[in-house]
Amino acid sequence: MRARHQLTALLLALSTSSLAQADDFVFGHIYEASHSHHKWALWAADEIEKRSEGRHHIEVFPSSQLGNEVELNEGLDLGTVDIIYTGNAFAGNAYPPIALGSAPFVFRDFDHWMAYSTSDLFQELAQGYEETTGHVPLGLIYFGQRHVTANKPILTPDDMKGMKIRVPDASLLLMFPRAVGANPTPIAFSEVYLALQQGVVDGQENPLPIIQAMKFYEVQSDISLTGHIFDSQPIIMNGNAWADLSADDQTMFQDVFREAAEQGSLDIYQQEQDLVSWFEEQGTQVHQVDREPFAELVMPKLTDESAGWTVEQYQRLEAIE
Repeated sequence: MRARHQLTALLLALSTSSLAQADDFVFGHIYEASHSHHKWALWAADEIEKRSEGRHHIEVFPSSQLGNEVELNEGLDLGTVDIIYTGNAFAGNAYPPIALGSAPFVFRDFDHWMAYSTSDLFQELAQGYEETTGHVPLGLIYFGQRHVTANKPILTPDDMKGMKIRVPDASLLLMFPRAVGANPTPIAFSEVYLALQQGVVDGQENPLPIIQAMKFYEVQSDISLTGHIFDSQPIIMNGNAWADLSADDQTMFQDVFREAAEQGSLDIYQQEQDLVSWFEEQGTQVHQVDREPFAELVMPKLTDESAGWTVEQYQRLEAIE
């Protein structure tokens, strides 16, 4: 497996080397061009070019063009990709405490998540990630509440027992399905539609904007609003690319990407409010869910020694107003 990843990374390095020469910075992500994350990546690229008066140019590659999420993180380490969106859980592979931001049932609501995104706690976790990896988080962008889709309603934990559910290939994201007795199956993001269509898995879990952008509603009849994770992605820049910037340009990059993260977060939140009725108009069954029975099964795992973060960090998150 490691050899395959090394080969993939080498091919990625060869395929992106000419891009890196042609453009100042390469920004890779896995989301479709129709998704809000791509829109705000393009906005940030435009702002960087304007504010630097053309000295810096960022080329954005969506839709896993530069690899899946594991490969993008490898590319960041190799310097073949300069900027990425990556899930907290994937960043947590290098620095486990930062994965806390994608743990199930730790956020009360969107306002709680927003407060965390600008909190001292997140800044400390971002600093810990930077010290561990050398790479620099530039902001935290909201991804949305993750909900379960299937070809049946998921109203109680019992409805998920034995269910083969696709999850991203990150260990933290196994916590919720295992707690409710499901069978989590890691599958690359770009392969999920086909896996659902062919019945390789029974369902998947993602925010409403992703369910729409990836057209999962075409191959899944029901969306159950489990809201088990208020998910987000750090926007991370390769440490060497960051070090090549002047102090003024570093400040400018931080300002632009923090603004992109804030506006992109509000954009996703608004989409979440609008999409329930849109899915119903498409003929998809959307179910309200009592989250408490699901949360009760997860809670003991959030303070387990193997969680990746400390009990004190978890308690600080819960105390954020």
